Amino acid sequence: MPNITPEFIAIGFIWYVAFLFSTTCHEASHALVAKLGGDETAALGGQVSLNPVPHIRRSPWGMVIIPIAAFFAMGSMIGWASAPYDPHWERRHPRRAAWMALAGPAANFSLMLLAAVLIRIGLSMGFAHLNRYTGSGDFAWTILYAFFSLNLLLGVFNLLPAPPLDGSSGVMIFMSENQAQRYLDWLHGNNYGMIGLLLAFLVFRYTYGPVERFVTYYLLVYRP
Repeated sequence: MPNITPEFIAIGFIWYVAFLFSTTCHEASHALVAKLGGDETAALGGQVSLNPVPHIRRSPWGMVIIPIAAFFAMGSMIGWASAPYDPHWERRHPRRAAWMALAGPAANFSLMLLAAVLIRIGLSMGFAHLNRYTGSGDFAWTILYAFFSLNLLLGVFNLLPAPPLDGSSGVMIFMSENQAQRYLDWLHGNNYGMIGLLLAFLVFRYTYGPVERFVTYYLLVYRP
């Protein structure tokens, strides 16, 4: 268990705010694209919103209890959320459902790029500081890096094509309607959720490090 200090609690608060906002944007993007595509299931639940309350009500364990408990237990933050959708709509419009699935990671990558731009501006203009030797930064750096790191992680993890992650539905964008419906029969006709998550965590463990180093180098470090 990490050493609980006032600094640790302050950093945890910053990372939790970043997690809450990023996850809310992810789920609100799902809900918005579904609504634009004709499925108002999530919209009727109030999830086309950057207000985290409707999302917390749907997933209180994944958005509040587990992330905070994980941070105090391991010093890292994990969690989850979800947006409801009509499975009959998904079958009628598999490509629209694929766009809905991809909207969540797209929101995370957009937030990651915005954070990267603000970090570069902050470092060049002097309102964000990072000690290259210790790896510690000031308040502005800590906030921006939390948004950068969390959204990169959320975006990459959710794009993995393993159920129940977004990538498992996003692949339908490359299929014909008949292929997509057969795929949905296979996907929903079997209980692959736990197996998919286990495989996703295994793959993520070995692939995320190189991806993170590559993105961090070219967005935060590289100078042409």
